[in-house]
Amino acid sequence: MIKHTKKNNKKNNEDNEKKNSYSVEPDVSKNSHNKLFWIRVCMASLGGIMATLMLESLEGEERRWASILLLISIFITSVGMAKLLKIQFPKSEKKKIITTGIGSYVFIYLFVWILTYTLIHAQT
Repeated sequence: MIKHTKKNNKKNNEDNEKKNSYSVEPDVSKNSHNKLFWIRVCMASLGGIMATLMLESLEGEERRWASILLLISIFITSVGMAKLLKIQFPKSEKKKIITTGIGSYVFIYLFVWILTYTLIHAQT
């Protein structure tokens, strides 16, 4: 039985190392999620303001399509910015660089665009 305890100790040490490595990884991943989320929130807010100011001369359907193109181009820029800032996710979560905060990004962009457009064109 003494021989088996050494093997068990090695297995227990390996298991403990695996558990420790997994406990560190979610913190790094969560930090990456938070950074990317807040980058997208800021870029969506700026994009909504830009849409109001830059697309003032366009009317109707042209303005909507131009805003959609601006929305997409700023989102692609945020992906590039995340890569430049070396925001990393585990290999199992590679899609997270695209999917993190996409819903919030769209809704904040639209909210800020509508809000700034309303404030600029409000009749007093």
